[in-house]
Amino acid sequence: MTAATVLQRRRSAVRPLVAVTVTLAIFAVIVRRVPLPAIAAALRDVDYPPFLVLMIGNALFYFLWDTLVLAVAIGWFHAPVPYRELLPVRASSYVVGFFNTNLGRGALAAYLARRMKAPLLQLGGTVIFLVLTEYAQLVIWAMLGVAGSRANVTADLVAVAAAVAVAWLVLFLYFRLHVTPTRLARLAFAPRDWQIFRTFRLATATRYLQMVLLRAPMFVVSLCTHYYAAHAFGIHIPFLQLLAFLPAIFMLAALPVTVAHLGTTQAAWIFFFGAYAPVPQLLAFSLAAHMVFSATRAFIGIVLLPTAYFDLVPASGREVSHAA
Repeated sequence: MTAATVLQRRRSAVRPLVAVTVTLAIFAVIVRRVPLPAIAAALRDVDYPPFLVLMIGNALFYFLWDTLVLAVAIGWFHAPVPYRELLPVRASSYVVGFFNTNLGRGALAAYLARRMKAPLLQLGGTVIFLVLTEYAQLVIWAMLGVAGSRANVTADLVAVAAAVAVAWLVLFLYFRLHVTPTRLARLAFAPRDWQIFRTFRLATATRYLQMVLLRAPMFVVSLCTHYYAAHAFGIHIPFLQLLAFLPAIFMLAALPVTVAHLGTTQAAWIFFFGAYAPVPQLLAFSLAAHMVFSATRAFIGIVLLPTAYFDLVPASGREVSHAA
C-alpha cells in the first residue's frame, strides 16, 4: 500500500468525523440559545396538512425540473438521453447526496459516464457546470430581492454578486476565448484542454444565460412554497426579504461541511430572519422544511434505485454477480 493510498484513506475517515463535529457544534450553540421545550411547543402548534402538501410538492417539482435541466445539459454537451431514462439516476444521486453532496455529484457523473459510455471527466465537467450555474442564478435572485427590499446588507451582497460576475467572466474568457492571465501564461501548462473542462470550452454565452433561465422556475416554486409554508408555523416574513436571503440559505445548505446539510441551514434561518419571528419557531420551521424536502427526495431515490441499477447493469452482468 502506497503512502498516497494511506493518506487518502485517512482523509476519507476524517471527513465524516469533521462533518459530525461541525453539525453537533452548531446545534450545541443553537440549543443553548433555544430551550428544547420551546422547540417542541413550536412543532406542536403547526398546521401540518398545508405545510406537508407545499413542501412535498416542492420536492417533487424540484426533482422533475432538476432532471429536465440535467437532460438539457447532457443534450447540449454530449448526446441526447431520453428524459424518462434520467429520472432514476437523478433520483438515485439524491440518496447519496443526502449524506455527502459532492459524493452525490460524483455518483451522478459516474452513472452518466457508464450509461453513455463517455469519459468520466467530461461528464464530471458538465455536473460542475450545472453546480456553478445554480450558484450564479441564486446570486441573481438575491440581488433582485435586495433591490426590491432595500436590505441593509446591500453592499455585502453587491460585492458577492460582483465577485461571481468577475469569476464567470474570467472562466468565459479563459475557456471560450482563450484569453490567458499573465501568471498562467508563464506556467509550463494551462489546464484549458483537460477533459474535465470540455463543457466550459463548448459553452457559449447564450448557453450560460439559457441555463440560468432554465433553472429559474425551480427557485420561484421553492420561494413561494417556503413563503406560504412558513405561515403554517405562524411565521410571516416579507416576500422580498425572503427573496433576498433564501438564496444565501440555499448556498450555505449546499456546503458539504455538515451531516445531511443540517446545522448551517438552521443557523442561517435564525440569522437572516430573527427579526420576523421567534427563534424557536424559525428553528422548528427550518428543521421541518429541510427534513421533509430531504426525506421526500431520498424516498424517491430509494424507490427508483432498482430501476437505475437494472438500467445500468446488463442482465448477464447481474447473473454473473449473483453466481459469484
